[in-house]
Amino acid sequence: MSADITILILTKNEELNLPNALASVVEFAHRVVVVDSGSTDRTVEIAREAGADVYENPFVNHAIQVNWGLDNTEISTPWIFRLDADEVVLPELVRFLREDLDSLADDVDGIQIRRRIHFLGRWIRHGGCYPNYVLRIFKTGRARCEMAFMDEHMVVEGSTKEVDADIRDENTKPLRWWTAKHNWYSDRELFELLEKETAAAQPGAVQPRLFGSRVERKRWLKTNVYGRVPLAWRSWLYFIYRYYFKLGFLDGPEGRIYHFLQAYWYRFLVDAKLFEAKKYPRIKNELIEEISQSLKD
Repeated sequence: MSADITILILTKNEELNLPNALASVVEFAHRVVVVDSGSTDRTVEIAREAGADVYENPFVNHAIQVNWGLDNTEISTPWIFRLDADEVVLPELVRFLREDLDSLADDVDGIQIRRRIHFLGRWIRHGGCYPNYVLRIFKTGRARCEMAFMDEHMVVEGSTKEVDADIRDENTKPLRWWTAKHNWYSDRELFELLEKETAAAQPGAVQPRLFGSRVERKRWLKTNVYGRVPLAWRSWLYFIYRYYFKLGFLDGPEGRIYHFLQAYWYRFLVDAKLFEAKKYPRIKNELIEEISQSLKD
């Protein structure tokens, strides 16, 4: 039995990951929509062979691409599930969508599910990585992606419900791809740090609140705790917190690599670029101009 739900997937050169994502939704999805941004591999062909409706739109940032997909792909089902190309829907979530989705209260506009991060073939269960609830399922016309360049979240009009069922995030691309992607991410996060007042003023932006939702509390901690620690220290302290206090060392050698790269290397890279931008205004202005121009285009 299929659920009355459309799967929305954004892609670019995802021929290695996309087949697994598509296979995981075939049992329940009423429709699959793929929004591609110029793939040069077999991504589009794989999507069409699986019966997905493929649309193409140039990529500016994740938020713009998600909202373009919501607005331009003629979604008619009551529910939408935004799934990444490197994610797989696990059986307990499939059962929930097939059997319990229609029985939710009328005021529930969004569903938060748990994401399992797999890295180098291992489930990263510690270091604060699990359970990590993400809002991925929402009523059509009742949600938008906030306009943020990094760490963007879906914002719904009504209430949300947490469901103890999982998706698995397991990118099969090599580690050099992961580090290159995070180097690219660091430029986007740097832009938001340099333009943080503008970003916070965007309509629908998630506001930091200590006693708010999970997302609001996380943003408050990032702004008011992490953001107040000196650049030379905060990435190192964050790694110690994740790896030792949150038991990241229990994730074995794969976890050691993941927590070091994600909690220390990436955060240090952002701070190093922030230091550079403050020291050399020319570099700061070039970055702001480059990304601002991409938004205008």
